[in-house]
Amino acid sequence: MEYRTFDPEDYYALLELWDLCGLPYKPKGRDTRERIEREVEKQPEYWKAVYHGDRLVAIIVGTDDGRKGWINRLAVLPEYRNKGIGTRLVKLIEDEFYAKDIKIIGTLIEGDNPESMRFFEKLGYVDHDIRYYSKRESDET
Repeated sequence: MEYRTFDPEDYYALLELWDLCGLPYKPKGRDTRERIEREVEKQPEYWKAVYHGDRLVAIIVGTDDGRKGWINRLAVLPEYRNKGIGTRLVKLIEDEFYAKDIKIIGTLIEGDNPESMRFFEKLGYVDHDIRYYSKRESDET
């Protein structure tokens, strides 16, 4: 297994990974190839991927607003789960936040996803029962 920065050339493998993991994405909006390429170029430290040979098997994507770090997506192929990959990816992204003196880290878990909830709780994350609101230019972003 190789842990490294995500290669945007693997864009379609990324979409397949998200599909296989049941993660929603918007390939005509926020998740276009061009936007992901820009994000990886701008902040490669927030795009941690795991490759088994040439196969993309896991990824974590983060962002920050200068004071809070966000884990936006964590995906590990089902056959690679329970091997410590997700835990290591979270640790790697947390270390990136701490290196920037970001001491608050959050993650949003969409819908009813008890597996993700248990995973993050096991790593010390606390459910603050916060309701999320957003305003979007379109349904595609």
